[in-house]
Amino acid sequence: MNRTTKKNIRRARRKQGIRKEVFGMPDRPRLSVFRSLNHVYAQVIDDLTGKTVASASTRDKSFADKGAKMSEATAVGKLVAQRAKEKGVQKVVFDRNGYLYHGRIKALADGAREGGLQF
Repeated sequence: MNRTTKKNIRRARRKQGIRKEVFGMPDRPRLSVFRSLNHVYAQVIDDLTGKTVASASTRDKSFADKGAKMSEATAVGKLVAQRAKEKGVQKVVFDRNGYLYHGRIKALADGAREGGLQF
């Protein structure tokens, strides 16, 4: 098994442990984060109905901030917070999706808090 496969297996195991505890309800949906090598994605998900309430990523056509990865993650957090507030969502549960709460994940969370989401 190569190094990347081992890392993905460990992240999947951490993700399972997190998803046992974190569940998005209509009054408090789940803010799920995915981080690839070049981009960051965030979704606000209502797990009861299985619908995505709001989403944002660095690949959006309306996304303008093309700077360092950390500043992009903060901008995605603010953007997803703005879109979620337009849909009437104030409070969310943060799902770090198996990633460590550090770097781009933390920057996205801080940006979402700056945007007005509570978690």
